[in-house]
Order: sequence, then structure tokens, then C-alpha cells
Amino acid sequence: MPLSFKGHTVVVTGAGGGLGKTYSLLFASRGANVVVNDFNKEAAQRVVDEIETAPRVIAGGRAVVNNSSVTDGAAVIKTALDAFGGVTILINNAGILRDKGFKNMTDREWDQIYEVHLKGSYACTKAAWPIFQKQKFGRVVNTASAAGLFGNFGQANYSAAKMGLFGFTKTLALEGAKYNIKATTIAPMAASAMTETVMPPDFLAHMKPEFVAPFVLAVTHPEGPDATGKAFVVGAGYVAEIRWERSKGVVFKTDESYTPSAIKERWEEITDFEGAEHPQSLVDNDIPAKLEQAKSLKANPQASPEIRYDGKTVIVTAAGAGFGRAFAHLYARLGANVVVNDASAGDAKKVVDEIKKAGGKAVAAVYPAQEGEAIVKAALDAFGGVHVLVYNARVMNNKPFSSLSEAEWDQVLVGQLRGAYKIAHAVWPIFQKQKFGRIVTGSSAVGLYGNVGQSNYGTAKAAIIGFTKTLAIEGRKYNILANTVASTAGAAMVSQNAQNDMAPFKSEHYAPIMGYLTSEENEETTGAVFEVSGAWVSQIRWQQAGGYGFPVKQPYTPEQVLAKWKDITNFDEDVVSNPASTQEGMEHIMANFDNSGDDDGSDDPYADPEDSDLVKEAKKDETNEHEYNFTERDVILYNLGIGATEKELQWTFEGDDDFGALPTFGVIPQFLASSGVSLGWLPNFNPAKLLHGEQYLAIKAPIPTSGKLVSVSRILEAQDKGKAASVTIATETKDESGKVVFENQSTLFIRGAGGFGGRRSGKDRGPASAANVPPKRQPDAVVEEKTVPSQAALYRLSGDTNPLHILPEFAAIGGFDKPILHGLCFMGISGKHVFKKFGPFDDIKVRFAGVVYPGETLVTEMWKEGNRVIFQTKVKERDAVVLTASGATLAGGNAPKAKL
Repeated sequence: MPLSFKGHTVVVTGAGGGLGKTYSLLFASRGANVVVNDFNKEAAQRVVDEIETAPRVIAGGRAVVNNSSVTDGAAVIKTALDAFGGVTILINNAGILRDKGFKNMTDREWDQIYEVHLKGSYACTKAAWPIFQKQKFGRVVNTASAAGLFGNFGQANYSAAKMGLFGFTKTLALEGAKYNIKATTIAPMAASAMTETVMPPDFLAHMKPEFVAPFVLAVTHPEGPDATGKAFVVGAGYVAEIRWERSKGVVFKTDESYTPSAIKERWEEITDFEGAEHPQSLVDNDIPAKLEQAKSLKANPQASPEIRYDGKTVIVTAAGAGFGRAFAHLYARLGANVVVNDASAGDAKKVVDEIKKAGGKAVAAVYPAQEGEAIVKAALDAFGGVHVLVYNARVMNNKPFSSLSEAEWDQVLVGQLRGAYKIAHAVWPIFQKQKFGRIVTGSSAVGLYGNVGQSNYGTAKAAIIGFTKTLAIEGRKYNILANTVASTAGAAMVSQNAQNDMAPFKSEHYAPIMGYLTSEENEETTGAVFEVSGAWVSQIRWQQAGGYGFPVKQPYTPEQVLAKWKDITNFDEDVVSNPASTQEGMEHIMANFDNSGDDDGSDDPYADPEDSDLVKEAKKDETNEHEYNFTERDVILYNLGIGATEKELQWTFEGDDDFGALPTFGVIPQFLASSGVSLGWLPNFNPAKLLHGEQYLAIKAPIPTSGKLVSVSRILEAQDKGKAASVTIATETKDESGKVVFENQSTLFIRGAGGFGGRRSGKDRGPASAANVPPKRQPDAVVEEKTVPSQAALYRLSGDTNPLHILPEFAAIGGFDKPILHGLCFMGISGKHVFKKFGPFDDIKVRFAGVVYPGETLVTEMWKEGNRVIFQTKVKERDAVVLTASGATLAGGNAPKAKL
């Protein structure tokens, strides 16, 4: 039985487009009342209008607009109360991008991301929380990202915010448990207005929001699976839980032999994941037992040579007491010049005096961490340089989420997270210039697992992890290494008996790992996270479940999510993976791009639930296999037919070392198969009223220059346009070994043949149906080519036998002054232009918008957008567009790096 949301009110932020819009439509189709929040009131209203006019799949779905900023969460939730009397589900989806290399990132670009993603999610959740508590029901979904989990170049701000939401969710889940409030994190990959400028179109075509939304409905339904506190990777039909994996680590004796050199000596053990653990909370670790074990150990063996910092300058923030003081003393003992930063002048001076009394070198920098430039200037003034940054922060303000004020949220988030950004930003250009730098940021186990009463602290500490991972990525080529150490001490500080709880967690115990990670001896480890507690040091990494890939021919359903939950959360040894980068995290998602299977037992990729019975029957028929036997002569004939000349020997002389077919040759072998598909089932079908509307060609393998190819065609899609029909025929062409060489999709428009029912508009078929709108700028390349009067006569020798292209009297019947050039011919000429200017391509799609007479001049205008070339073709003499909505996907590694 379908999952109904009747009686539920869902607030979706950032719902004017992309994922938010898709969530809103799907929730409404299942009976929910939806608050469509977006700063763009017109976009939000369009979504509401679509909901209000849509057929009710499950009765009851209504919607209203809210265009408040998400930072005004009270106003967002008030709309739900005013319109529908309550709220039960909150989807924190609003987001923006402000991508920039870290060196060039501005404070405004940092603050804007924080405000929308972190402050906005806090504000909306805070406003809904007392309602959820009172009614003993609530669901929250927070939107993280692969950039948060793994870091991503140019996204230090975004990575921090998205990983912060992971930590935020962990504590919400813990605090909400007794009120039946459940919180889940998703790291979705989906096309949106936010991502369309940073991802190639063919990639986005696979990342439909419709392949994320059903999962969100499943985990927010009262009868949905228990996903609270968990995180999931979702995209392109693939869904998998992701969790922490922790090495067993090493317990050290906590005497004077516990040094950075001792850490180095046992580094391989610390980072060995054999027999790893999978902690879910702070209590999944027997620290007292480890401390007892440490007491019985012998002195720690030391690596040689000893790790030293002679001549190096180290900045330690919040160094006036606690961890920071211990770190400062360690570096001073090892020969470093130490900049003791603290907002308290008295505390900073005291530590400096202690270091100097012990024979070390130190200077105070009395500023809050947000004044990073002043701190770095103090280092340069005193010591002439800086080599290491240890970011330690002491800002805490612990309260249950229900009573946490906005000021208390900001105090911790700004104090911890913005401070990390500012001091790292100030030291970054120095590290880049000298091609050396080491950064260690202090996080907490609270950021990893959450903790009651620490939603602000856990969010900040998780965000610091995401931030540091991006620093590691951007810094690598400059020999800047950045890592994070998460301590357990912050959690112990929350205890009512803090003094007793903190006794085993001596600050000195956390210093040796810092000393190793920031040393010259560490040449490889960067972007890593280490959990440290007293005498114990371990490494943390992601572990991803095997997950489940739903077929991508149509969106899956929430009910299917429930049915496949065991697979989605399956961490059996033979299916798990440990992604360490955005690219590795995307592997399973991208592998699902071609998943055309069917969970209901059907393996027919042409099936469409919207088809009428007439179309379903028509789709069952496929043409017989049509053989195309060809030699090098046929390849040359085709190349000549689309304008190759005697000077282009690679296309006209079989003896040339680079002889081959032009890429659009792939439309030739399929011709008999596709033209053999019956359209007689269409009402009032008249072949004289048939127009060739679009053509898509995908090149799946190297193009042979001779041999036998076999093609089979079927109807892929049929749209009832009322008074007309649009039919797309798909043709697969294989070589003698059975390998697919070409895929063609031919879209035909037949006037007067509508009225058969079923689908009214086309599905997204990726590059095959892409709009390919030219950018509003001058073309990147323009090619003119004058066709010859015999062009049509020459091209028809490649298999086009239609007399329209050779007989004047037949052309006259069609209303043409003379025979016209075959559309596939001038498609081939334009494809040749793309090939000449930008190189080989994997696919090409065109829309036929006009006719070309042999002898006219074709002008192809081309714009390169990532790994796509958008183009249109005109007839120069008549200034008439003949190819529009056209594009080609370039072959090879031309795609821009995805930003997630």
C-alpha cells in the first residue's frame, strides 16, 4: 500500500527548484500539506501552482509559499502553523554555492555559506523543535554533501558547512529520541540551479532530483525505517549508508617517553584498520580500560632521528590554558619558536613566561582567533616566518537544543569555525610561497558522534573536519598538509562531575600526535582524522555500505526503499568500501548510471508506466536484424558526402595512417532498421505528414572501417501531442562480436496522428533530449562551409534513397523549389565542424529546424561548456537556422571537476 502523508505538514526550504521542488511535489502527491520556502517568491509560487493544479495521487495535498530567509526560522515555521495548524516534517534543503580557491576566498563568501546552510538549518529546526516535542513526533532531514564528507577543491566554506550538518544531525537524533523526533543526514547528488554551472550537462542528466526524493519520503514517514542519527549517500538511483570506521589504534605509556617520535615509531599500527571498530556514539569506547593498560606498559620506543622543530615557528591558538598550553610547551621543548595566541593577555603572558623560564622561545599574540592577520603578523614580527598552525579552540556553551538561544549558537559556531577560517586564511599565502606548511585543527568526538547538550559544539567540531579536508586537497601541491585531531575531552567536560571526568584526560596526552602530524617527518598524511583519548591514538575514516542501485529508467518509490533497506544498510565485509575522496565517493553512483534493470521482474528498458495500452503493444515490436556490410569504399563515400575533400587524406584515402570514418558515420548503418519500424498503429497515420524532428547518436566503441554491423530498432517513447504524435525510435548497432558500436535515437513528428493516450511530454533522456541552449556570449568557434550543388546526389549514395533529395518534381510535391539536402547530411557536416574545432566526441544530438538546398553555405556556431559543445547551424544566404538545440559530448578527460 502506498505510503500516505495525509495529515502531515512538511516544510521544505529552498524549494523553488531542484531537489526542494521535487520533494514538495512528491510529498504533496502523497497527501501532505507543504510549505514551499524559497527566497525567490515567484519560483516558490510556481511550485505551489503546480501542486494545486496537479491530479491528487493520494487525496489532500496542498501547498503555500513562504519566501522568508531560512535564517528567520520562526517566520518559516509560522507559515506552516498559520496555513495548516502544525508541522511534522522539516527538510533543511536550502543551499547556495560561493566557490573560490581558499587563498582568494573572501569573508563574505565564507559568511554567506555559513548563514544559509548552518545558521538557516539551526533556525528552522529550532523553531519547529518545541512543536515536535509537544506532539511527540517530528522528522528532520539535513542536507550534507560529498564535499562535506571528503572535502572538495574550491569549497572550503561549503565543505565546512555541509560536514557541520552531519554533526548537527547526530546531536539532534540523541536529544530527540525520547520525543520520537528523528533526524537523518543525506549527502545527495542531484542536478539543481546550484550545481548546473559547475557540472557538465551529460553528468547532470543522470543526477535527477527524482532519484533522491523517494528516499527522503521513506525515512520521514511514521512507518519508515529507523534512520535517525545516520547518514546516507544518495544519487542517480544509488543509496547507501555511510558511517565511521575506527582503527584499533595504539595505547601509549603516558610518561616522558610519550613524544612525537614515539607516535612516529608506531604510526603503521595507529593507521592499521585490521579488525577495525565501527563506533556509533561516545560510549562505544572503553577509555578507562585503555588508561589502565597504559599504566602497565614499558617506556615507549622512539623513532630516530628525534623529531625536532629547530628554526621553525609554530602558532598555537587558545594557548593560554588547557590543550593549547600543553601544545605550546611541547613545541618549545622541541626547539620551536612559539606564538602563544590567546584572547586573555594574562593567560598568554603566563605561558610565554613559563616557556622562556624553561629556556624556550615564545611571544604572546593577544587576539581572538578571528583576528588571524594580527596573529600571523605577531609571528612574522617576532620570528620572521611561520611554518605550523595548530588550531585549538576553547569556546563552549552547552545547553539542550530546546533551550539553546541564537546567541549561544553563534557564540560557539562563530568562535570555533570562523576562527579556524580566519587564522588559516591569514597563514595560507605564506605557506604557499615557501612551499611548506603544516596545519592541525582540533575537533572533538562530539563532532563525530554527537552528544546531548552540545548541538552547537558538535556542529562546529564536525564543520572543522570538513574544512580541514578541503585545506588538505588545496594545499597538497604546495606541501601544505592538514589533518584533524578529535579528542574525547570535550565530551567529558559536559559531565556534571567534570573535575573527576577530566582527571584522566590530561592535556599533555594530546600533544604528541600534534607534534608528529605537524613535523617534517610527516610527508604523506593529510586530510586524515584521528581520535585521541588520554593515552590512546586511533585513525577514523569513512566506511560505506554496499548499498542498493535502483534502476534508472524511471524513479524508484518510497515503498521500494523500505523493501531494499537491508541492502542499503548492509555493511558485510564483501560489499563495503572506504571512500576517501569525492571521486571515490562517486564511484558507486556513477556505476549506477547504466542500471536499466527492473525490480518488478521485467528487464524491458522501453517500458513506461505512463504509456497507453496502444503504445505498450507497439513497443513490443522490434525490427528484424538488419545487416550493414561495408568496406573502406563506403567509409570514403560517406566522408565525401558530408564535405570531406581530397586534401583531407585521413578521410578520403584508405592508405593513410590515420584513415577513419567521421564520427557521424554512425547514422548510416541504422538507416534500414529505424525506417522499418511500423508507425501504422498511430491514428490517421500518413507518412506524408512525417517530419524528422531530432537525431541523437552515441558512439559506444571505435568505429571500424569495414565489416558487418547489425542493427535492431524499437519504439523508445511515444508522446500524444493532441493533434500530433512524437515518436522516438531507438536503434542499437552491434559488431559481429556482439559489442554495441552505435546507439541512435530518431525522433519523428507526425501531424494529425494524436489522440492515442498516454504520455504527453517526454522523459529526460540525458544528452539525447538536452535543450542545449547557447550561452549569451559570442561563439567560441565558427566554421563556414559551402555545400556543392551535387551534395544531395552524393550523400544519397550512402543509403538515402528518398527521391525528395534528387527528383525536382518529387521535391515540388513537397512544396520545395528543388531537391533538398538530407537532414542527416547537414548534421554530419556540422558534426565534422565540431570534430575539427574540439576533437572527438562520444555523442551528438541535433534538432532539425529548417531545410538546406545543395549549394548553400552552412555556418556552424559553437560554444564550449565544460565537456559539452553547444552548437547551432544556419544557412548563410537566407540567415535561416537549420539545426538548433544541438550539442556534442567531447570524448576523454575534458569534463570539469565536479563540485559537490
